[in-house]
Amino acid sequence: IEQPTFPKITEMCVKMIRRVNDEEGIKKLVNETFQKLWFTPTLHHDKEAMTRKILNITDVVAACRDTGYDWFEQLLQNLLKSEEDASYKPVKKACTQLVDNLVEHILKYEESLSDSDNKGVNSGRLVACITTLFLFSKIRPQLMVKHAMTMQPYLTTKCSTQNDFMVICNVAKILELVVPLMEHPSETFLATIEEDLMKLIIKYGMTVVQHCVSCLGAVVNKVTQNYKFVWACFNRYYGALSKLKNQHQEDPNSTILTANKPALLRSLFTVGALCRHFDFDQEDFKGNSKVNIKDKVLELLMYFTKHSDEEVQTKAIIGLGFAFIQHPSLMFEQEVKTLYNSILSDKNCSVNLKIQVLKNLQTYLQEEDTRMQQADRDWKKVAKQEDLKEMGDISSGMSSSIMQLYLKQVLEAFFHNQSNVRHFALNVIALTLNQGLIHPVQCVPYLIAMGTDPEPSMRNKADQQLVEIDKKYAGFIHMKAVAGMKMSYQVQQAINTCPKDPVRGFRHDESSSALCSHLYSMIRGNRQHRRAFLISLLNLFDDTAKTEVNMLLYIADNLACFPYQTQEEPLFIMHHIDITLSVSGSNLLQSFKESMVKDKKKERKPSSDEETESDSNSGSGSESEEEASKPRRLRKRVNSDSDSDEENDINAVMKCLPENSAPLIEFANVSQGILLLLMLKQHLKNLCGFSDSKIQKYSPSESAKVYDKAINRKTGVHFHPKQTLDFLRSDMANSKITEEVKRSIVKQYLD
Repeated sequence: IEQPTFPKITEMCVKMIRRVNDEEGIKKLVNETFQKLWFTPTLHHDKEAMTRKILNITDVVAACRDTGYDWFEQLLQNLLKSEEDASYKPVKKACTQLVDNLVEHILKYEESLSDSDNKGVNSGRLVACITTLFLFSKIRPQLMVKHAMTMQPYLTTKCSTQNDFMVICNVAKILELVVPLMEHPSETFLATIEEDLMKLIIKYGMTVVQHCVSCLGAVVNKVTQNYKFVWACFNRYYGALSKLKNQHQEDPNSTILTANKPALLRSLFTVGALCRHFDFDQEDFKGNSKVNIKDKVLELLMYFTKHSDEEVQTKAIIGLGFAFIQHPSLMFEQEVKTLYNSILSDKNCSVNLKIQVLKNLQTYLQEEDTRMQQADRDWKKVAKQEDLKEMGDISSGMSSSIMQLYLKQVLEAFFHNQSNVRHFALNVIALTLNQGLIHPVQCVPYLIAMGTDPEPSMRNKADQQLVEIDKKYAGFIHMKAVAGMKMSYQVQQAINTCPKDPVRGFRHDESSSALCSHLYSMIRGNRQHRRAFLISLLNLFDDTAKTEVNMLLYIADNLACFPYQTQEEPLFIMHHIDITLSVSGSNLLQSFKESMVKDKKKERKPSSDEETESDSNSGSGSESEEEASKPRRLRKRVNSDSDSDEENDINAVMKCLPENSAPLIEFANVSQGILLLLMLKQHLKNLCGFSDSKIQKYSPSESAKVYDKAINRKTGVHFHPKQTLDFLRSDMANSKITEEVKRSIVKQYLD
């Protein structure tokens, strides 16, 4: 058999490895496969096998550059955890071999970068190798301790391409994790790292600054305690910001400010980044000074959030987000609450600012999660030595209070037409729920709504959150299901690109599946919950519910396309449609009849002769009204031609229409619910191939087993309620009453 080429192997590996968090059986299979493929020790003399392994791993890492590396971390954690208590640890040994050989490969690639023919290829390989080393360092930083001095010179890489920047960022991330673990590192080595990092902070852009400040934080706070070095850097940028603020206050239109905009943007970002990793209110930094640095920084950054230039506002908000990670209590300040909530709730506010506020909250929660996990690991180590039963966590209490402040506005961001805003709002809610910071019931309707998002990654994430909530709190999903359906309609309204087109409740692809099919599949297993949910949806079609027509169409679409499995499900719906029609339908026709007038003589009082004649005719004067209000099939036929019959019927009713057109429009509006139910019943009958007798015989009180048979769905049956679609497209509810509109409503009544 022909051996697959490297790209094919890489593609297969990427597909398999992404299933690492799947159900237990698949998860076990993935772990076993990659343990054999990558994490089994290689014989020392078999260099070829090791090179193949290195190339395969780095190819897979390179292929996942845009989608993230969570799978690698999860895989490595799973495998290392599985052998924690074993005496022989093959995975640990294999990891040591891989790390050592990756470092060797890096040195080879660097040598070959001088070869201009393969420069691009080897530059890509170098990035992939260093990225893979960072992933190992993240899970087992001890593996890289002996290689730290080999990595340090890469901080001086001359940056001319995207790959060069990636090398610097990944080396900074590796040193951040590894240097604090080194025993007695030389002072020269540490001083060189500090100087290299400072040069990079001063010279390069946001991403490099962020990673280098983070690395500097680890080196200074945990190893060198060289606080004066950092304090000087902070004062440089803080002083520049103060000066620019004073200039702006004196003359907001000054040309000096325009010329200094790059310096302003850099200062806003760098001051925030430094405040994230260093607490400048410590005596080690400011000495005996009584000035409260964090309040001064807050005041300075808040000033620039009101700047007229959106780019300056964005950088100021980024700086604030960094400062809040070191000092979360600042998020309780009234001016911060007003800033965040106004940006999130103002529909006219810039999308970039909304996204940045959501990113700030996301980063804060991610940092808190990392802190909590570290505290948990530390506690477990201590708990093994001492009999500790519990550990109070103050920070999670603060996170919870903070999220309660901003929760409503974050949830409302789900109704934004930009997918990026919805994406970050969902990330914040997922982190909040995973950390148990709020009661999940308030998020359920919003998550149901996000489960209808057009982007698969977002709806899968929302659905996953619902599954987790359902596992822990049975009944919550059912309790909020109808509210969730209504909210999902609002989300669809928000993202509807063409307002003239009615919002539909199914996917416009081959599947034509209901947008809320995942919600239904979660509820359908419990017969009582399923029936209550379906009845609640059908009750929205009642004329007293006053539900808007487009929402009824949306719900009817979902009911038409839900993933029904047994005959009982559609039969139950059809049974309740009949009940609703018998009441609401009759009421609707009756109210229309009552609005009709006996004849056009109503405008003047009848004379005594006319009254006498009317009495003697004993009601024959109202014949036209009675005639018009009879069901068409019972009406007297004058002409055998059906079109002529219909025309006569319409004319007969038209004569009896009242002068006031309000009841007509009300009837046209309310009757859409009845028409949709009639169409829905016919659709389900066609879809499932039910006979009239089967529908008539059905009784909801019958044993569940009687109708437990699987549905035999017909293909190519689509739900297309033409009258309602025409009603919505023509905006009849708001149109001027013309003769044509009147005739249309009369035809609807006769139908």
